[in-house]
Amino acid sequence: MDVIDDLLGHNQTIQVPHHVDIHPTLRLAIVTCMDARLDVFAALGLEDGQAHILRNAGGVVTDDVIRSLAISQRILLTDCVMVIHHTDCGMEKITDDGFRATLQADTGVAPAFAIETFTDVEADVRQSVERLRHSRFLPHRDRIRGFVYDVDSHSLSEVDCQQPGALTNI
Repeated sequence: MDVIDDLLGHNQTIQVPHHVDIHPTLRLAIVTCMDARLDVFAALGLEDGQAHILRNAGGVVTDDVIRSLAISQRILLTDCVMVIHHTDCGMEKITDDGFRATLQADTGVAPAFAIETFTDVEADVRQSVERLRHSRFLPHRDRIRGFVYDVDSHSLSEVDCQQPGALTNI
């Protein structure tokens, strides 16, 4: 048996108390990293059905994130967005050119997608928030805030997306 079989066995023991509505009750969408150290539900005290969670490497705002948020806002009625990056991110430890070259060397094909590495987590949060604020596909662009999650202390610091370089602990 492998890990997937173990997880399937666990799934068979779950008892769901009630149906959860398709519309997030907090009208919130969160864009964050796929890093396994981030338990977004625990960090924010969320429960099932309260928010959409969109995850990718680095938590960066890509075309697919915009696509998902457009559906989240226009169809499923969310109206605010949290962007959460984190300390000690793997995307800070590689470079776009280096990883692209690795992929091309291993496969013979250069990837068509952007790698989106970064060296400054706060600057990347600001960039991600700005991408969202400037997307015509999102009707709700006025309630978008950015944060950095500390993987050691589990605390969130809000990034001042109006003034470059400023962080506020919450």
